[in-house]
Amino acid sequence: MVCVCHLRWDFVYQRPQHLMTRFAKNGRVFYIEEPVLSNGPAHLKLSERDSGVTVVVPHVPHLKGVDAVLRSLLDRMFLEQRIGPHYLWMYTPMAVEWTRHLRPMAVVYDCMDELSAFKNAPREMKEKEKELLERADVVFTGGQSLYEAKRGQHSNVYCFPSSVDVAHFACARSIREEPLDQAPIPRPRLGYFGVIDERMDLELITKVADARPDWHVVMLGPVVKIDSHDLPQRPNIHFIGMKKYAELPEYVAGWDVAILPFARNDSTRFISPTKTPEYLAAGRPVVSTSIRDVVHPYGDLGLAHIADDAPTFVKAVERALAADPQERLKKVDVLLSRTSWSRTWGRMLELIEDISHKRSSWSAAPVAQPAYARTASASGVSRGS
Repeated sequence: MVCVCHLRWDFVYQRPQHLMTRFAKNGRVFYIEEPVLSNGPAHLKLSERDSGVTVVVPHVPHLKGVDAVLRSLLDRMFLEQRIGPHYLWMYTPMAVEWTRHLRPMAVVYDCMDELSAFKNAPREMKEKEKELLERADVVFTGGQSLYEAKRGQHSNVYCFPSSVDVAHFACARSIREEPLDQAPIPRPRLGYFGVIDERMDLELITKVADARPDWHVVMLGPVVKIDSHDLPQRPNIHFIGMKKYAELPEYVAGWDVAILPFARNDSTRFISPTKTPEYLAAGRPVVSTSIRDVVHPYGDLGLAHIADDAPTFVKAVERALAADPQERLKKVDVLLSRTSWSRTWGRMLELIEDISHKRSSWSAAPVAQPAYARTASASGVSRGS
């Protein structure tokens, strides 16, 4: 599997990591990140993770003509790593320029976000996505809203909403020991984990904190694309940084309510937060703004309280705190018994294998062998830890 993604592997652990880790149990995975600027000649740094995934980071001296450079580096990697028949799994349309020469058994576009609506998105994103949709054999979407947006643009689109590793988060229900940086924070606690960026409704968080100074809002995650000085400064709002995926249940165990304080704007129109089922698996009641893929199905099922302004959000938290947790957990366990990342991945794999089996022919030599790659001295690939 050759996977090209706009997200760093060691960033927040989410959909790409869940899926590629599962593929790595039965095959090689090369996870190619976006390029970074560095001194010296262009090269790739490969490092294998405990999961078996090989993370590939392109290092380039400049961004001028970067697509041609990345294509050459990709050719070298195919030769040096002896990559033959493969699947191409795309998360970012911006990679179509330097991957269109590949001849994979199947091209998958796993559309987990409407990237063109994000802050600082490249102007050509929509045009690149159009080409990717034309090339893709199958399109997966990360939620119902994205499915409805893409199903008219491709003939083979499937909705695979955010899933959950239930066992990983359910252990939060029995954890009693507090992480050192959260333990001093008074309760009740309203908690959030994930990226903190332009999708957050910082004004809502501030107003809720001001309305109930006895509540404490705990925000876990990296601050991205917004100035940290713009974060609300209140004695009962606590930004305690990014935590590893393995640590999240320890933190969620100490929350009284899990929140999804997303703004309602273009960048959140199609999101399907992975953390919703994760919060529920951890045994926490959920209060969210009216993100469509949270309202349906979680709000409809009574598993998420929905509120968009501070007064109604406060009331929703109060209802969540007062509700019978046992009744909620019964519903949660029934719902989550029908989903898992392993089940999602299994169905995805069936679909892409079916595509490759139906093809009458495909090239066993997916890239032309460039002259510079025929000599060992021309290697542009390095391995690191």
